[in-house]
Amino acid sequence: MSTSLKVGDKAPNFQFDTPWTSSQDFYETIQHQDAIFVFLRYYGCPVCQMEMANLKRDIELFNQKGARVFVFLQSSTATLIPLLKEGDWPFDIVCDPKGTIFQLYAVEPGGIMKYLHPAGLIASIKAICQGFVHKKFEGKETQLPAAFIIKSDKTITYKYYGKNIGDVPKTSDLADNFD
Repeated sequence: MSTSLKVGDKAPNFQFDTPWTSSQDFYETIQHQDAIFVFLRYYGCPVCQMEMANLKRDIELFNQKGARVFVFLQSSTATLIPLLKEGDWPFDIVCDPKGTIFQLYAVEPGGIMKYLHPAGLIASIKAICQGFVHKKFEGKETQLPAAFIIKSDKTITYKYYGKNIGDVPKTSDLADNFD
């Protein structure tokens, strides 16, 4: 198990792929821009699809602050390329099928009790009721979510490690913690 990152820590740099680009360097990509990280499970997860839709709906909250949003998934580029169109997503979708960046940021899977936690089940039901359907399984099924705010000097000013699979901060909470 990795050591959790703390507010005040320097955000680790990494190389990443999106469904449309490969081998990007995080520091070079954001240069002097603030960033929001949201770690989810994989695109086939209805809760993750719902959270991505929420971020898409509320992206202006982050655009107003000049922040670039990154969503991390354990999905492969091969899975996402036929499912997603680049212009439909106003944020970067980072493909991390091996969980390398998840580990770098100490975003760990939980046990079966965190996976089956009532709040996670409620989030799943909510997502399904909103029309999101389960697709391909990828990565670690018990993967927990996390969120970080990283300022332009690469310092972490907010961190949140989810307690169950549906425990993702609301977009409004992320925006409120930005300043």
